[in-house]
Amino acid sequence: MAEQPIRFDDGAAYEKMMGTWSALAGDVFLDWLAPPQGLRCVDVGCGNGALIERIVQRCEPAEMQGIDPSAGQLAFARTRPGAKMAKFQQGDAMALPFADSAFDLATMALVLFFVPDPAKGVAEMVRVVKSDGTVAAYTWDILGGGFPFEPVQKHMRARGMKPPLPPSVEASRLENTLALWSGAGLKDIETREIIVQRTFRDFDEFWSITTLGPSMAPIIGAMPGDDRKALMDQVRRTLPADGAGRITCSARANAIKGRVAK
Repeated sequence: MAEQPIRFDDGAAYEKMMGTWSALAGDVFLDWLAPPQGLRCVDVGCGNGALIERIVQRCEPAEMQGIDPSAGQLAFARTRPGAKMAKFQQGDAMALPFADSAFDLATMALVLFFVPDPAKGVAEMVRVVKSDGTVAAYTWDILGGGFPFEPVQKHMRARGMKPPLPPSVEASRLENTLALWSGAGLKDIETREIIVQRTFRDFDEFWSITTLGPSMAPIIGAMPGDDRKALMDQVRRTLPADGAGRITCSARANAIKGRVAK
């Protein structure tokens, strides 16, 4: 089967599949970032607004902008009760529709590896943030086994299947992210590892949610029934349930922040 690009156009499906993971990681990220209240903020690649809702609720920004290429994701973001004050628009991370030095803080959550030219995306965040403002991001450590869907994808790869990777997956490596931040001229750069856990009611819930997205659903859906069951049984054996049948999985992300020197 030809490898298909990963596209997230259904905000509600994304919320079910990745929203909880995103919120868990986003809370740790914001604890570490500790932005003061009243900032002018932009979230680049905001998706369905998971991080924006957290920023609005926790940090009370003076301005909150979100930009994403997916109209479907943005439509869902606009329905979030906790993000009513945010403004959302469709756009490109490599050509932000904002003036120079327009913001105090630019964030990019679980997106850097989807930007075709990550260096250009970081440079655009630096451009729209004022001197001494902050540019920060976090990415799943995909190549290091930290992706939330790794419990399934490792068995898919073992069976010769190839779940598609983001186009700039190398940006998920911490050393490469550091190089991007340094190359953009950011100062006082800091990094940290984010580890989060999510518990599913049972294996069936884990399977239905984890295989919902565009990186796996088309491939698994095209498998013969017996092969699909064999894959499910393999995954089930490596995810022991607790006494109540619940399945708990971990994921790991790399976070980075730096201040703008202009």
